[in-house]
Amino acid sequence: MLLVKAVTAAVAIGASMAIATPAVAAPPHPFVFVHDQFQPASQAQGAGAVTYDKSVVPTSASVFIAEARVSGKGMKYHEGADGHENGHRMMPYGTFVFISLRGLAPGHHFGIHVHTKPCGTKPDSSGPHYQNKQDPKQPSTNPTYANPRNEVWLDLTTNKAGKGWAKSWVKWHFRPDEARSVVIHEHATSTKQGKAGMAGDRLACVNVPFK
Repeated sequence: MLLVKAVTAAVAIGASMAIATPAVAAPPHPFVFVHDQFQPASQAQGAGAVTYDKSVVPTSASVFIAEARVSGKGMKYHEGADGHENGHRMMPYGTFVFISLRGLAPGHHFGIHVHTKPCGTKPDSSGPHYQNKQDPKQPSTNPTYANPRNEVWLDLTTNKAGKGWAKSWVKWHFRPDEARSVVIHEHATSTKQGKAGMAGDRLACVNVPFK
């Protein structure tokens, strides 16, 4: 939990610093940062982020996404009041994803998930949700597979200014080249049997080179 709080603080600072000038950075492994402004879907081939519904996600809106992969390897530390007792603590293994949005429709609850394919001119171009354990039946609506522990869910509600942020921590890493985008949906993600993972129409998409 302390690790999650620390990474949240770090990427939140990065988000606030990046808001002024949209850009895509390429920090060293194991971090990924993407900051971009939404473009019309017709420009998907060269855009980092596209909108399919400008009334809710206008082209003036921007997005910041960060990923941090944690290896699970141990780290040295000191404990005790005198600070001289050496120890060794195992770090958790998993993936942290953070999203910050601004300029969207105010007071709107969005369902947001990591998807398997890059954004395209069509809303369905981004493919299905990324799943750590893949549901043999697709599209997946079984809560055994379509849940925030087996997928990355980043649902959020924007404030009066159209801003919002969310974070997700999962105890696994993405498979190479199988997680390629983040999709913003029209409403909250369902957890009901037969509808699990569903969140309505795809309103916008962001290309993310997840590690």
